[in-house]
Amino acid sequence: MQNDGSDLFIIILLGFFLMVVMVSFIVIMVIYHRQRQIKSQQKVGEIQAEYEKTILNVEKELREDILAYVGRELHDNVGQLLSLAKMYLSSPKLEKVSEGKGMINEIIHEVRALSKSLNLDWVEAISLEDFIQKELKKLETAEFCKVAFHQSGQTLQLEKDKKLVLLRIIQECLNNAVKHAFPKLIEVSVDSDSARSVIRVRDDGKGFEYNGQSSGSGIYNLKNRMATIGGEMVLKSAPGKGTEIKLILPNQNP
Repeated sequence: MQNDGSDLFIIILLGFFLMVVMVSFIVIMVIYHRQRQIKSQQKVGEIQAEYEKTILNVEKELREDILAYVGRELHDNVGQLLSLAKMYLSSPKLEKVSEGKGMINEIIHEVRALSKSLNLDWVEAISLEDFIQKELKKLETAEFCKVAFHQSGQTLQLEKDKKLVLLRIIQECLNNAVKHAFPKLIEVSVDSDSARSVIRVRDDGKGFEYNGQSSGSGIYNLKNRMATIGGEMVLKSAPGKGTEIKLILPNQNP
């Protein structure tokens, strides 16, 4: 009987010990998953904060560029038109006065166009392809270098904020080519399929040594901005062989 009592006590003790172990394990797992959940929430918060910061910086940069552009247009274009209009309207010749009146309408059109450029709502109205061709046209008009544009597949659709970031990245890629590469030709292509869209910016300029690691804050910022909109930037370059930048985004078309 005493052995039976001892065996029962041992069984109860082992059962209690196993129960304590199981409860402890469950508590530990709950705490572990809770900590992972908290870390995940913090990570999501950091990503969201970085994304919002990127959007704000891009909007600020674009507004600064637009204001600089407006300043140049007011000085070089509208200012000149106003001077000519004043001179024509002061002329005793009726045909000159008539030309001056017509010029006033042209000035009104120019001012309205400038006012629209201050509002970033144009981002929604313009397609990616039209924006790229517009930027390339500026280079061609300035006779800086030859340009080429190619498109295949469907049009890339993005939310306004992500589109704003992408347009700024493309603009920065073109600006870098102009400032540093001194190319004879800049080519941009947009290729889209059901899975992803790839924007390639190529130049035949002087290139530079690049081993895949960010050699400056400019490249790092471009890669970081692509990451904030769910994309990726791949850069290839070598001295004397030009530079190619690939901007890769998952396709968001329905």
